[in-house]
Amino acid sequence: MNKENNVYIIVFSVIMVVVVGVSLAFVAQFTKPFQDANIRLEKMQNILSSVGIIVDRTTAEETYNKYITKSEVYKVDGSLQEGVDAFGIDLANELKKPEDQQLFPIYECKKEDGNYFILPMRGKGLWGPIWGYVSLKDDGITVAGAVFDHSGETPGLGAEISKAPFQEQFINKKIVDESGQFVSITVEKPGKLPEGYEYGVDGISGGTLTSVGVHNMLHRYLQAFRNYVEKNNILSPVTPTANITNDTLQLDSTTVITEQ
Repeated sequence: MNKENNVYIIVFSVIMVVVVGVSLAFVAQFTKPFQDANIRLEKMQNILSSVGIIVDRTTAEETYNKYITKSEVYKVDGSLQEGVDAFGIDLANELKKPEDQQLFPIYECKKEDGNYFILPMRGKGLWGPIWGYVSLKDDGITVAGAVFDHSGETPGLGAEISKAPFQEQFINKKIVDESGQFVSITVEKPGKLPEGYEYGVDGISGGTLTSVGVHNMLHRYLQAFRNYVEKNNILSPVTPTANITNDTLQLDSTTVITEQ
């Protein structure tokens, strides 16, 4: 066959496309179980890290099974959903559902120094999704730890939510005030909060919209948690200050972000 013939070139190209396509599909199918396993172990690491337990992937599952003693699922009004695997819930998919159908997972952790609630959460940053895990002490009010991450926030600006200086601010902050009112945790512009303020942290300088995204995310999931606590008589009930919606939360007069 004349290799310079157009028919030969077309046939050769089609064969190569098919061969490459089949090869890529095979590789993807072959590696998927390994990818899924890595995602699962990383999720365990993130859950544990919110209560200060840092492990590598080789010991993640063993450590997770040791410290995570219980998990439950509830709806935005706090009502329990029986028979649902908390670990299998994909918050990205949940946010696409109508609000009253969305599911909220929660984990309980038992350590030598006390018991903790761990709340996974997901929201919207400037350039894409943000997510995190916030742990609360067994009073259901005081934050024990927080870890956050993102998919595309600006390095040196919004991406700083994944760094220790931002996350460590949350330790010992409270989501309920002295009168028993739910207040969440405010993420404000740096310097605006009074010194020693128990219910808020400084946002990222230059990362205003990402900070507001964290603020909105916290309010949404912490309010749902308080509804869960009150509805199921887990702790002393508090009076919620607002219903959770997918609508905008106003942080100040100039900065607004809408959860999608």
